[in-house]
Amino acid sequence: MDNKSNKVKANGKALIPFLTFIVIYLGSGIILQSKGVEMAFYQFPAPVAVFCGVIVAFIMFKGTINEKFMRFIHGCGNEDIIIMCVIYLLAGAFAGVSKAMGGVDSTVNLGLTFIPAQYIAAGLFVISAFISIATGTSCGALAAVAPIAVGLATKAGLNLPLTMAAVVGGAMFGDNLSVISDTTIAATRTQGCEMRDKFKLNLFIALPPAIIAIILLIIFGHPTNVPQMQVYDYNIIKVLPYLFVLTLSIAGLNVFAVLTGGIFVSGIIGLLYGQLTPLSFAQHTFSGFTSMTDIFLVSMITGGLAHMVTQEGGLQYILDRIQKMIKGKKSAEAGIATLVALTDAAIANNTVSIIINGPIAKEISEEYKVDPRRSASLLDIFACIMQGIIPYGAQMLMVGSFTKGAVSPIQVIPLLWYQQLLIVSAIVSMYIPFADNIIRKHPWNWEKGKAI
Repeated sequence: MDNKSNKVKANGKALIPFLTFIVIYLGSGIILQSKGVEMAFYQFPAPVAVFCGVIVAFIMFKGTINEKFMRFIHGCGNEDIIIMCVIYLLAGAFAGVSKAMGGVDSTVNLGLTFIPAQYIAAGLFVISAFISIATGTSCGALAAVAPIAVGLATKAGLNLPLTMAAVVGGAMFGDNLSVISDTTIAATRTQGCEMRDKFKLNLFIALPPAIIAIILLIIFGHPTNVPQMQVYDYNIIKVLPYLFVLTLSIAGLNVFAVLTGGIFVSGIIGLLYGQLTPLSFAQHTFSGFTSMTDIFLVSMITGGLAHMVTQEGGLQYILDRIQKMIKGKKSAEAGIATLVALTDAAIANNTVSIIINGPIAKEISEEYKVDPRRSASLLDIFACIMQGIIPYGAQMLMVGSFTKGAVSPIQVIPLLWYQQLLIVSAIVSMYIPFADNIIRKHPWNWEKGKAI
């Protein structure tokens, strides 16, 4: 499907393997949820669900078993898929080593020490945002900040649902922007653009909603009992690896070099302060690798399945249907946003939603000349928006877990001001391109496939 002459004939039946994956993943979640299983939508392993789709593809599609296997392997070994998977491993190792040497605890405590007590709700948004940007995971930020937030809310007389909404909003803000987030990695690799460019474009769209949300939290999140300021135990040196990775990534240094450097900076700090030994440094690095096994396998297997489905005309079928509704560049952007949001609503996994829709978004971008940096930003934004507001998503389920059932997702969702404002900002940016300064300065060269 590289050009019009090689266009594959549309075939809706070729989508059945993908639908099998979604039905198994979604269906198992619904069934387990009805039985009261905790984190129901995350119990059936996503890689196994994808592999079920691969089996269906092998049964359905034409050709010998060897031909189908080679098509599958070709998709798994796609350059962008392999790069994506390697970055996942390095991002996991950096997060694991940095946490082991005390970086997360120091960052949280640093924020709690210097944020005035009367601004606790807004401060929790900022802290969880930074943790999420630094570690590349909203769930990790929630795990670090939410238990502290529950205690502070109780002590200060804060509205607990509003407090948890602040933590979730900050975590999703950081996850959306982080240069080492699996969503950013997936979005930029599938669209063929640089992480720093997507970060800059995203920042224009996400920062205004974040600022407004912080102001609203200051106004409506004022505590009834202002707790006495405390000095928490922190070490500014242990925050430096996060700043190192963030700064060099935005500066445009190769992401492999940045993350590898970040791993060693965190490791050296851990060795100097006694939190790590050479052996535990190696062990935490490996644990970081293995923590990304699920998304590594999902990406690789989905890459193989996507290639098989594309060769059979499944992708072309979707594109033909979408193109009947798309009238131009703006509606093309709206189509990309809608597709990834609906997929995330179905499977409750923003990274997998981006991986599934990445090839479709790429084809739409090429057809309607949507800048790849723009399509990558839209994929990440709308996947994160949906992931952060669905009641059966990991983020909302963690809220119930940390509050021991005292707060339900239904109480928190109306107070997710950041996500609500981000929807408005992202839609407005499609029709009033206030966020496209980076695109205007460095327009996309469609012949060479990169920014000028």
